[in-house]
Amino acid sequence: MKPKVAFFDFTGCEGCQLDVLNLDGEELIDLLSAVDIVNFREVKTEREDDYDIAFIEGSISRESEIPRLQKIREQAKVLVALGACACIGGINCLKNHLPMEEALKIVYGKDAKYYDTIPARPVDAVVSVDYYVRGCPPITAELLKVIKALLLGKEPDIPNHPVCVECKMAGNVCVFERGMTCLGPVTRAGCDAICVNSGRHCWGCRGLVDDPNIDSEKDILKKYGLTVEQAVEKFKIYNTYAEVTK
Repeated sequence: MKPKVAFFDFTGCEGCQLDVLNLDGEELIDLLSAVDIVNFREVKTEREDDYDIAFIEGSISRESEIPRLQKIREQAKVLVALGACACIGGINCLKNHLPMEEALKIVYGKDAKYYDTIPARPVDAVVSVDYYVRGCPPITAELLKVIKALLLGKEPDIPNHPVCVECKMAGNVCVFERGMTCLGPVTRAGCDAICVNSGRHCWGCRGLVDDPNIDSEKDILKKYGLTVEQAVEKFKIYNTYAEVTK
């Protein structure tokens, strides 16, 4: 019997779920032949509450989302956080810098009283997470790698080194040499340095490596006349929930 897979969305843009559909034709057909997708609001109306693997997109930003997530965790044998919001809190955590009442007022104005909100948090701040598919949005190749590993009962091989490694392999000129601030020295690789390859800088959407070399980042900033405060401001875009050591 094929494992039953379910996709659930919490606070987020749902782009990570849509990105699942960006698998090319053969990959998508192979996936559909290997699993039984029983819950996926973006693509089907039928739903089942019986599933083995649950993919969670979005951060947790309302009290009502907590028991819903806990119920999913109780049902799922394997729970996977999908995308930056689910894995590290993501952009939604920017509101955590404000009192929640003020955040509601800014967004909803006079109608703020009709809405509830709590400081945004990643999925693993509420329930245990078995695997992570990182990025904003995730890289489809990595998503496929994680799914294949789950089906084979193996641990997916996810990089735990900085984006700088991939940048050097791609032959990129260092972003700092181009007068910008980059989070590549402490951000988890696995995206093939896609943003830097496109002429931008690393935004940190994949979160910190497990043991980020903060001192090295400070040395780089000092070398290029930049401050720790400038780097921390950029960390806030995706990593507000994580504690960044200054």
